[in-house]
Amino acid sequence: MPNDLALITLSEQGLKVCRLLAERLGPADLYVHREAAPPDAETFDRVVELSPRIFHRYRRLVYVMPSGVVVRAIAASVQHKLKDPAVVVTDVLGRWAVSLLSGHEGGANDLALAVGNALGAEPVITTTSEAAKDLIVGLGCRRGTSTEALEAALREGLGQCGGELSQVRYLASVDIKADEVGLMELSRRLEIPFRTILSEEIRKAPLDLQESGAARRRLDLPGVAEPAALLAGRRTRLILPRTIVGGVTVAVAREEEPV
Repeated sequence: MPNDLALITLSEQGLKVCRLLAERLGPADLYVHREAAPPDAETFDRVVELSPRIFHRYRRLVYVMPSGVVVRAIAASVQHKLKDPAVVVTDVLGRWAVSLLSGHEGGANDLALAVGNALGAEPVITTTSEAAKDLIVGLGCRRGTSTEALEAALREGLGQCGGELSQVRYLASVDIKADEVGLMELSRRLEIPFRTILSEEIRKAPLDLQESGAARRRLDLPGVAEPAALLAGRRTRLILPRTIVGGVTVAVAREEEPV
């Protein structure tokens, strides 16, 4: 089966990002500008000429280059939100993962989150139905914790702070938990994106946290649920400090409106 993901970049810096994405997101076809292309990549001279050729060949396209360049490159190929591929743009330092086209229907929102988790980048999702949600639930657990135990903790935590499941934008945890089966299954079951925060980002963040002795001993982190909830959003404020429910640690943060 041909790959459904294409990674496109103009530079050697962007190529490093593409390599990391290919390693963490699975098989992908690599397109690199002729001046920076390695032997294993397909080359191109102008992205505005490449894009129409590959636009409908893939279901997922990640461009590692300026968003303005991408907009101009794909403009003539855009047809309909139910037909177009998911398009995500990230910068060459992997700081942002922008859901540019086919966010909801085409899966670009999910792809932006996957790219963000892979790079430690901030997913930029502007779909109204998603951006309007303002709660982030941080979860910490032992390896192998069941989906049922995680869901029970999630619902109990929301109940304690007066939150609703429909308000939750992300489930969040530390990157070490990226492959935690229970968390991934909970995300699928509830259709709530699962965001992971880099361990090093948690260690360096100047947060006033209720330190977890277990997280410090096992992971050399001040905590998991609280920092994950706070760092997974912007202008966040804890509305439920770390709380243990059936062996699962849960914390809830709310994203405040700009003032």
